[in-house]
Amino acid sequence: MKESYEFTAIFEYAKDGINIRFPDIDEAISCASTTKEALKNAKEVLELTLYNREEEGIEIPEATPLEKIKCSENEKTVNVSVWMPLVRSEMEEQSVKKTLTIPQWLNKLAEEQNVNFSKVLQAALKEYLKIKRIL
Repeated sequence: MKESYEFTAIFEYAKDGINIRFPDIDEAISCASTTKEALKNAKEVLELTLYNREEEGIEIPEATPLEKIKCSENEKTVNVSVWMPLVRSEMEEQSVKKTLTIPQWLNKLAEEQNVNFSKVLQAALKEYLKIKRIL
């Protein structure tokens, strides 16, 4: 896996906002109201798309050279760089919501004691999985 990638985004300026696409990565699309927001959204969608491709074992192509990308009159090209070690770290640390069921009496007792359910579940899972360090 590579540590960094750089791909060219095409910003299409329309009356209702900015459409964002990457010619080399079809599924990386987004939109925005302003150029500032478009820059942020382009980076985010590229990060998520590249991370998902890595996780699913889908090939990440080489970027098309900028001079080979053709734009229409209402389009501009923007180079977007991604540092994957940071993206991977952020994605791995991302919390996920889980729905679970416990007996009502246990829930009532825990709430009376102001138990932090997430913290207790995490501690119990780490103990059950014999995890000695924070991942």
